[in-house]
Amino acid sequence: MDFDQTEERRLIADTVAKFIAKDYPIENRVKAANSEIGFSTDNWAKIHELGIPYALFSEEFNGFGGDGFDIASLFEALGKGLIVEPLLISLISGDILSFSKKHSSLLQDIISGNKRIAFAHFETQSGYESANILTNVRDQKISGVKSMVQFANGVDNILVSAIDGQRLKLYLINPNAKGLKVNDYQTVDGGRAAEILLDQVEAIELDIDGETALSSALGKGILALSAEALGIMEHIKELTINYLRTRSQFGLQLGKFQALQHRVAQVLLEIEQARSAVINASAALQASGEEREKALSACKMTIGRVGQFVAEESIQLHGGIGMTWEYELGHFAKRLIMIDHEFGDEDYHIAKFSSFYT
Repeated sequence: MDFDQTEERRLIADTVAKFIAKDYPIENRVKAANSEIGFSTDNWAKIHELGIPYALFSEEFNGFGGDGFDIASLFEALGKGLIVEPLLISLISGDILSFSKKHSSLLQDIISGNKRIAFAHFETQSGYESANILTNVRDQKISGVKSMVQFANGVDNILVSAIDGQRLKLYLINPNAKGLKVNDYQTVDGGRAAEILLDQVEAIELDIDGETALSSALGKGILALSAEALGIMEHIKELTINYLRTRSQFGLQLGKFQALQHRVAQVLLEIEQARSAVINASAALQASGEEREKALSACKMTIGRVGQFVAEESIQLHGGIGMTWEYELGHFAKRLIMIDHEFGDEDYHIAKFSSFYT
C-alpha cells in the first residue's frame, strides 16, 4: 500500500468516526433499527452526502477505493458505531452490477444513494451453499422462497439468484411485481429482514456470469462483515476496560483484581487474532481460486469464534448491567453474535476450509 492509499483510508475512517460522534448516539441507532424500514433515512442521506459509499468501489465506477483494505477499514469504522444502515447490501448489489454492461446507470444510482436494492439469495432449505439453492426459473419467471432478505422494505429493485436449468443466474425483479410477497420482521440485532415468496414472478436476467459475480460479491460481503465485527470488538473492549477502571468493589477498582486483568488480557489477545485474520483476508481478496477462498473462510471462522468469546467475556466482566437495554454493550454484543450467522457460520467455514486439505 502506498502512502496516498493509506491516507485515503484514514480519512474515510475519520469521516465515519466524526459522523458517529456527532449524529449517531446509541439511542438514535436503536430507535432507527426498530422502525418500519429498520434504519434512518436521514442517516442514510448523510452517509451518501459524506461520500462514504464511494470508498467501496474503484475509480472505474467513479469510486476511490474498492480493494480489500478499503472495504475492511471502512467496515471496521462502521462497526465501532454499530451503524445499522444497509451499506453491506450496497456493496454486494453494487459489486454484482459492476459485472453488467447494461446496468451501469443502476450501479451509479446505488453508489450515490438515489436507489436501493435488496439482495435475495439465501434460503432456509439450501443453507449457505449457492449450489444448493432451490429457487428456479421457467420462461423468465421465478418461483421459490428467499430467507433473511435484509432491508427489503421500500427498495427499488430486488436482486434474486435462481437456477435456470443447471446454471445459477441473477435477476432483477420489481418489488411490486405480481406473485411476489414480502413477509418482513425485526431482527434480534436491530434492523429488519424478510422472507420473500416468489410465485411465477416476472424477472429481468442480468447479462453476467452469475456464479462469478456472486462469488465476488459474497467474498466482499464476508470480508465486510468480518471487519465490522472487528470494529464492534474494539468498541466492546474499550467499554469493558473503562468500566473496570471506574467501578469499585471492596474499596478497589475492579481493574485492580488480577483475575479480571488476566481475562481482559485474553480478550485483547483474541481480538488481535481476529485482526490478523481480517488483514490476511483483505490481502487475499484480489487473489483467485483457492487462496482467496481459504483466506476468507479462515477469517470468517475466526471472527465467529472470537466474536462469541468477546461478547460473553465482556458481559460477564460487566455483570448484570451488561445486558440492560439502556446500556449500549448488549446491543453491540447481539450484533457481534449475529454476524457469525451471516454468509456462513463458524461451522460452515471450518468445513469449507478443511475441504481444501482433503
